[in-house]
Amino acid sequence: MQRIPMTADGFQALHAELKILKSEERPAIIAAIAEARSHGDLSENAEYHAAKDKQSFIEGRVLELEDKLSRAEVIDTSRLRGTTVKFGATVKVKDEDTGDTFVYKIVGEDEADVAKKKISISSPIARAMIGKEEGDTADVSAPGGAKSFEIVSISWK
Repeated sequence: MQRIPMTADGFQALHAELKILKSEERPAIIAAIAEARSHGDLSENAEYHAAKDKQSFIEGRVLELEDKLSRAEVIDTSRLRGTTVKFGATVKVKDEDTGDTFVYKIVGEDEADVAKKKISISSPIARAMIGKEEGDTADVSAPGGAKSFEIVSISWK
């Protein structure tokens, strides 16, 4: 069974989503199905079919979350230290072509959110940075072409 690395915040977010699905969404969709069923002929009842589709999605997501939480390897990033880039690091990089700087935190796949400057450990840029030190260059093969980033700093926030 493959472990899934994630931060404590990521674990809590998945757990909270699972709790909402089980305690709020699931009962609501059961009530919606019962209501749609009371309208009669199910073969032409769009409400019923929509509710059943939503129920299927909810149940699938519940199974997915339970699986991920059971395989979670929660990593306390506040205890991490070091001079190389690894999971949990906050990395400041400089695009060697444009000179633009970016700051990214390397997190688990389910926590990734580029708008919040969090990138997945399995993303091309994170994979290119893993094991590098300040001053090293990370070469990334991206869909838009090859990019080179200089590792400016590594911190553990």
